[in-house]
Amino acid sequence: MKRAILSDIHGNLEALNAVLSDVADQNISSIYCLGDIIGYGPNPRECIDLAIKFQMCVLGNHDQGALFDPEGFSSGAERAIFWTRQQLESATDMEQNRRRWDFLLDTPRFINEGEMMFVHGSARNPLNEYVFPEDIYHVKKLEKIFAIIPRHCFQGHTHVPGIFLESARFLSPAEIGYRYRLNGEKTMVNVGSVGQPRDGDPRSCYVVLDGNQIEYRRVEYNYEETIAKIYAIPELENFLGDRLREGR
Repeated sequence: MKRAILSDIHGNLEALNAVLSDVADQNISSIYCLGDIIGYGPNPRECIDLAIKFQMCVLGNHDQGALFDPEGFSSGAERAIFWTRQQLESATDMEQNRRRWDFLLDTPRFINEGEMMFVHGSARNPLNEYVFPEDIYHVKKLEKIFAIIPRHCFQGHTHVPGIFLESARFLSPAEIGYRYRLNGEKTMVNVGSVGQPRDGDPRSCYVVLDGNQIEYRRVEYNYEETIAKIYAIPELENFLGDRLREGR
């Protein structure tokens, strides 16, 4: 089964549409989403409506923040969450409104499929734990996380794509030629971000999983259109748009 695995859309409709167009050009049977469909971006309703059609979604911390009171967020992120919640509450189509809320409420924190685990943050803390490339130097942290992983764990949250090996190595997509074959070693695969890349590349990032073969895909989109939308919304701080130009 050939799957597209994506994460961290963050209400960026232009980026999501570009990625879905790229997915449509390939022989992909299903789309998995690793959370944070909303937050930061100007089109939360439209992004949820598209995500509802995916084969699988897990909950992200921004998704949970819209459902309940946000905790541990910066002031800009918190304001964006409250504005996002307002958008979901003020939709004129009440049936569609309920459908969006029900979808978020029913989204699980993690999913296991055989030897594969799908989470937003980490296997140890599915919603909130960040695993950054520099964590290869935090041996005890990685040991505790890998102990929970059945074999392979797909995750997002940091917006920085790459592969963590149980042998305490991190492989960036460029380092591996954007392809990697899963083997017997336990791995954590960060699939990057569709709507808020933070690895210095403004293009959207997602993963195609075909059997044991992983391919990282980078997709260009019109981020200036997204930026203009963010600038036009007082509750969304301008830096949420500015960072899209540099992939930071």
